[in-house]
Amino acid sequence: MRKSLSQLATYQALQAHANDLQSKSLRELFMQDPNRFESFSQQFNQLLLDYSKNRITEKSIDLFVALLNECEVQHWQEKMFAGETINLTEHRAVQHVALRDFDKSTSTWAKKQSAVLQHIEKFVDEIYSRKITDIVNIGIGGSHLGPMFVCDALQKFAKPGLNIHFVANVDAHEVNHVLKQIKPETSLFIITSKSFTTQETLVNAETAKQWFVKHSKPNTDIANHFVAVSANIEKAEAFGISVENVFPMWDEVGGRYSLWSAVGLSIALLIGMPNFKKLLQGASSMDEHFKTCQPKENIPMLLACLEIWNQHFFGTNTNAVLPYDTRLRYLPAYLQQLVMESNGKFVDREGEVLEVPSSPVVFGDVGTNAQHSFFQLLHQGTQSICCDFIGVVQPEHDNRAQHNILLANLIGQTQALMLGQTIQEAQEQGDAKNAPHKYFPGNRVSNTILLTELTPNALGVLLAMYEHKVFVQGIILNINSFDQMGVELGKKLANNILNKIENDNVELDQDASTNALIKFYKQNS
Repeated sequence: MRKSLSQLATYQALQAHANDLQSKSLRELFMQDPNRFESFSQQFNQLLLDYSKNRITEKSIDLFVALLNECEVQHWQEKMFAGETINLTEHRAVQHVALRDFDKSTSTWAKKQSAVLQHIEKFVDEIYSRKITDIVNIGIGGSHLGPMFVCDALQKFAKPGLNIHFVANVDAHEVNHVLKQIKPETSLFIITSKSFTTQETLVNAETAKQWFVKHSKPNTDIANHFVAVSANIEKAEAFGISVENVFPMWDEVGGRYSLWSAVGLSIALLIGMPNFKKLLQGASSMDEHFKTCQPKENIPMLLACLEIWNQHFFGTNTNAVLPYDTRLRYLPAYLQQLVMESNGKFVDREGEVLEVPSSPVVFGDVGTNAQHSFFQLLHQGTQSICCDFIGVVQPEHDNRAQHNILLANLIGQTQALMLGQTIQEAQEQGDAKNAPHKYFPGNRVSNTILLTELTPNALGVLLAMYEHKVFVQGIILNINSFDQMGVELGKKLANNILNKIENDNVELDQDASTNALIKFYKQNS
């Protein structure tokens, strides 16, 4: 049984080190070290990480390495890659990394994935040979966010004439909006649910099925227009889906890590199998970096330690994800699930209550839009928020002047957060009366991540980097990052409330607020 994090010698050493740095500003650190960028940046393939705008020194990095060692991160890392049971509450291995391991062609998981990829490739070719114009992916959580994000980001690689739609919310406005845009005979529906019982997914799937039956031509076969990604073949078949069009899901691959599996079917259909494989290969290359690179140069390990450092010792309990590229607009939502569903826990592996913060709150939006909404708070608010700025050097368009403005804003915002503006500097601008309002505290930390271009391979690198960062944080915190029991209670109570909404003869025996809300809804619906 491991000691609680706060009791570890290296954690206490980090606390003492943080106390020593409290009086040091980022502005001072940059003035003292002209080579600070060279010391605190890493490059891997098409990705550059600049973490120099964190309140760290070389001693900080040494202490990070010591913390990783004391928390046995490498030991747990080896267990994950070896396929051992590290999801202890659900007694499962964690195998999403195996889905993109093209080197171990003889391993059981590689063989499974190879068979699935062959199945997907055959299916993609079949769909391309038909007059399908619209793909509708119906899922929720990881069966929705990952595929939606990747498909949106990689539209450049989309098959001409093929449109992709995503439905997740049980709110019927969403599915109805999609159904109004498509035709039954030229549409393909992908129903993604491991159990094929997920309420939101099955409700939307039934709505789509009823619409299809009502609006399609006579004798149009549902089996030719509905496929499933599920572990429950029987229920998928009962829905009307052909057995050969049921793609597997595995308990060892959590939803938020599942886009590398058959859950990525919509991705493969949109961008084609060669590009889907490049996405997997990019993630695999980051897996190799994560496995083999020393901690001081290991990008996911550094990012994980930096977040623990900023959150636990400098009070930055919120992270802003700021992609300066519209193609990455769904990255904040994707990372909200990855980070907060993985590490939003309050007990450790042994069930003991944590004595330290777990997951930060994650939010974000695309730049430069975000600059005109919540950046006021980032620069001058009373709380400190750590930011990840993500940019792409080479755009897909030819308007270089406009792209220069975009990237200048990205870099300028990181500099402004770091430097701030003193009262004296504000006064020197000639408006002494408003100088206090033009004071920027600065000393606000950020990481900058630049991709040379947005390709399937580069996107795979980026996503795997964040996956491994979250994994390392979970190990440091001594929690299980691979269950998500916190999502269940509200859904369970909702079923009980639904029964009371739909049946007038059922007693309202809940708390006063719940009873009143049910009554108001029933009276006004």
